[in-house]
Amino acid sequence: MDSPVPTPFEIELKVRDYECDMDHVVNNAVYLNYLEHARHELLETRQLRFGELSRRGISLVVTRVEVDYKASLRSGDRFTVRTTLQRSGRIRFVFQQHIHRSADGKLMLSAVVTGTALNARGRPEFPPELEQAFG
Repeated sequence: MDSPVPTPFEIELKVRDYECDMDHVVNNAVYLNYLEHARHELLETRQLRFGELSRRGISLVVTRVEVDYKASLRSGDRFTVRTTLQRSGRIRFVFQQHIHRSADGKLMLSAVVTGTALNARGRPEFPPELEQAFG
């Protein structure tokens, strides 16, 4: 039986001038910040807060990022980051992320971000909070 496709979490953001390079487009590294912000916001909707987890010795870490740049955002562009989260195996989770320009819906970037949780000893562990978040 296939597991249901998760509903994407969406957040709209706006490109700021200082995020652009000399060609007046968003610098490629800045997109990683957009993706991370969206992941944090999604996790908060599932009652997972980095500060609280960290105080308990649990660290959520990225282990792999695959990014396909499709087109460039420019200063002032509004855009939506769509993010879905799924479990991958015993100790991994995967975020599928897409950035679309709001004005026309054009796909600007797609990414797959893989992560895991580490316990206080730095060992992979899937704590109960994550189990609940994947409900």
